[in-house]
Amino acid sequence: MELELRHFRIVAAIAEAGSITKAAAALGLAQPALTGQLQRIERIMGGPLFDRDRRGVRPTELGELVLDRARVLLSAVSGLRAEAARLSNSAAVRGEVPGRVRLGSASGPVLGGLIHHLCAAHPDLRVSTHVSWSSEELVGMVDEGQLDFTMVGVCGDAEPPTRPGVRWRTLAVDPVFVLLSDRHPAAGRDEVELAELAGEQWGATPGDGCFGDCFAAACARAGFAPRALYETDLATCIDMVEAGDSVVLCQPMFRPMPGIVATAIAGNPLTWRTMIGWHGDGAAAPFAEEVLKCAGLAYADIIARRPRYAAFLERFPDFGVQI
Repeated sequence: MELELRHFRIVAAIAEAGSITKAAAALGLAQPALTGQLQRIERIMGGPLFDRDRRGVRPTELGELVLDRARVLLSAVSGLRAEAARLSNSAAVRGEVPGRVRLGSASGPVLGGLIHHLCAAHPDLRVSTHVSWSSEELVGMVDEGQLDFTMVGVCGDAEPPTRPGVRWRTLAVDPVFVLLSDRHPAAGRDEVELAELAGEQWGATPGDGCFGDCFAAACARAGFAPRALYETDLATCIDMVEAGDSVVLCQPMFRPMPGIVATAIAGNPLTWRTMIGWHGDGAAAPFAEEVLKCAGLAYADIIARRPRYAAFLERFPDFGVQI
């Protein structure tokens, strides 16, 4: 692994907070994830950057050296971004479409439709994409100017990863559904009680937020502890459902497939917010409203092709697109 700007930002955040726990909260990371990243950075640097005790953390001599360089780099990048934004925003403020838009996305069904609507409305616009399961990575790329916009999902009322200057809008709020084999006893129903699935093994696509903890808490409220939650890619999740080995947590816009049914969980104990973020000082920031509009159109297109979820939204109108 090579050092990146986000690694210096992590070191600076830990030093400023004086605590791994407080720094994790400020960065929107789980504490184990931040600890793992710090350990990888320390391996690259060849030694510990912080002394740890019950009172928190303090930079070592090596840590002070890295912090001095980090502050210079972070300040320089912030200044460069501001100058670049001033130069490039003048054309965008006049209403001109940028020459290109770089989109990031975690797993989800909206990205393809967003590209379609952007390119249909602006045929000369060049769109590039970067997909990652890590919201932290995507937001870091927006913060560092490598992406113009990103879509991420967050669980319940959780906040997306925090970066100074990154702005957020909620595209949609959806319940979490469960994928069942069409051979499952509950497959033909509109909804299934979470407690009915107590004996199942579970699957989900990976992420770096709090979804696993929220799922465990929902199961506890339903009176059971899940046997297992396998985090794996979507294709493997589908294979597990088709084999009848597991049920899989999913977004309700999941594309219908033979042998698999997306079913609501009674009471909607888990929710998912799809959010779009961009840097307020970024060159493409004046184009944000157009991106949001196209994302809303893409979401509406998906709902129109998902009659089962469209019927659900008629019963629960607080869910769905929020723009």
